[in-house]
Amino acid sequence: MLIQNREVTHPDVTLLVLAAEKELLSRYPDERIRPVDPLARFVVAYQMSEPVGCGAVATVAPGVAELTRMWVRPASRRAGVGRRILAGLERRAEADGHDTVILETGVRQPEAIALYEASGYQRIPPFGEYVGNPLSVCFEKKLP
Repeated sequence: MLIQNREVTHPDVTLLVLAAEKELLSRYPDERIRPVDPLARFVVAYQMSEPVGCGAVATVAPGVAELTRMWVRPASRRAGVGRRILAGLERRAEADGHDTVILETGVRQPEAIALYEASGYQRIPPFGEYVGNPLSVCFEKKLP
């Protein structure tokens, strides 16, 4: 497996983001999908040259990055792809000068919650647009 940095305009990013949005809408049909941050910095996971997952880092405050758009194709799940993407995102955030990462996932994504908890993320109160959303679960991790 290969993890590559990609710009938001890369065709593999577009392909994966659209697939992720389709799945999110199936899990949360009444929720609105927020637009991709044009300044987000993506990583894409490849297996046998095929894009199988992605995630992005977006600066939200000095030293703080939000991890967004993390997703793995269903056929590639439970094989460590998500962990590798998460590690790549943390490296990218640290290289960009961030010492804290935050993220939001949803209550209907128990596999994501389990991954974040197993990776050292601590639950925090909802932030930003997630305040008051009963479907949101937010996390934070201090980087070394």
